[in-house]
Amino acid sequence: MAKKSLIYREKKRQKLEQKYHLIRRSSKKEISEIPSLSEKWKIHGKLQSPPRNSAPTRLHRRCFSTGRPRANYRDFGLSGHILREMVHACLLPGATRSSW
Repeated sequence: MAKKSLIYREKKRQKLEQKYHLIRRSSKKEISEIPSLSEKWKIHGKLQSPPRNSAPTRLHRRCFSTGRPRANYRDFGLSGHILREMVHACLLPGATRSSW
């Protein structure tokens, strides 16, 4: 189980990313439309003004049940260890069992 503080930090980043998503998208669209370099630099300064944790690259996918940050499967939202346990317990329909 991951530390609660790390899980809450990740949730905070997700909220910040949603809050500043439209601002980032509109600034990037403006940069692509304007031909002059000086105007692009001004808009780029605006793009850097939101908090760093609002950047989508800072988000990290975590396991839904344990909060583990590594070895996650996007389709299930689970880490490999939990996914294997659930498949062996027949809790995921359609998934085949394997032993390694």
